[in-house]
Amino acid sequence: MVKEFYRGSSIVAFTLCLKNRATIFNNPDLVDIFIDFLKETATKFNCKIPIYCFMPDHLHLIITGIDDEADLLKAVAIFKQKTGFWMSKNKVNAQWQKDFFDHVIKKGESLTTNIKYILDNPVRKGIVTEWQEYPFKGSIGFALEDILISIM
Repeated sequence: MVKEFYRGSSIVAFTLCLKNRATIFNNPDLVDIFIDFLKETATKFNCKIPIYCFMPDHLHLIITGIDDEADLLKAVAIFKQKTGFWMSKNKVNAQWQKDFFDHVIKKGESLTTNIKYILDNPVRKGIVTEWQEYPFKGSIGFALEDILISIM
C-alpha cells in the first residue's frame, strides 16, 4: 500500500463489508447514525465524499481530499473504528470485516463512471429497478443534485 495515493487531493473508491454478510443498513435510523460518523470523519481529515451508498451488508463510497493535509486512508480507518465501537456498545449484531476493498481513481479515469457504478449497485442486486429509487445514497461536501446531473 503506497500511502501517498491516499493523501492530498487523491480520489479513492472504498468498499467496506460487514462480517458474515450481516444486514443492518436497511434500517434508516441506523444508516443516519453512520452518515453522521461519515460526515464527522470526512471533516476531521479534510475530505469530501462525492457519493456513498449503504447497501444492506456493505458500504460503497468515493472519498477525495480537499487539500494537502487530507488523509483518505486514515479517514476510512477512523470511520471503521468509531462505527465498530458504536456497533459493539449499542449491541448491533454486526462487525466490520478486517480489511476493505479500495481503488485509487487515477487522472484520466472517469469519476462519473465510478459514481454511476456505485449508484447502480442496488439495481444490480435487485433491490430497486432504478438507482434513483434507492434511499441510502448521498454525498458529503458536495450537492448531490450537481453530481447526479453529471451522470444523467
